[in-house]
This record gives sequence, structure tokens and C-alpha cells, in this order.
Amino acid sequence: MSLTDAQWARIEPPLPDRTPRRGGRWRDHREVVDAIAFKFRTGTQRAHLPERYGNW
Repeated sequence: MSLTDAQWARIEPPLPDRTPRRGGRWRDHREVVDAIAFKFRTGTQRAHLPERYGNW
């Protein structure tokens, strides 16, 4: 289950801009937040996240 658009509208504004920076891979903030929420709801390991959350 992903965040609704209304939930995302409340979370997104304080996040830093999505400009790629040195030293790491840029990821879509919403994808990351959804993946973190899924991990904590299910207790799954990061390596076992569904593909829809990207390659961790």
C-alpha cells in the first residue's frame, strides 16, 4: 500500500530538492518513503522489497 496523494502532499514540501548530488544515487522521494513504510508495515528485509520500490 502506497501513500495517497493527500498524504504525500503533506510529507513532500519539507523534503530537500531532488537535484542529483555527488556520492549517491538519486531516488524519487516518494518511492523511498513508500519503501520505508512498506518495510516497517511488513517487517521484511530491505533486500526483499518488491521491485516496485526500486533496487536497494
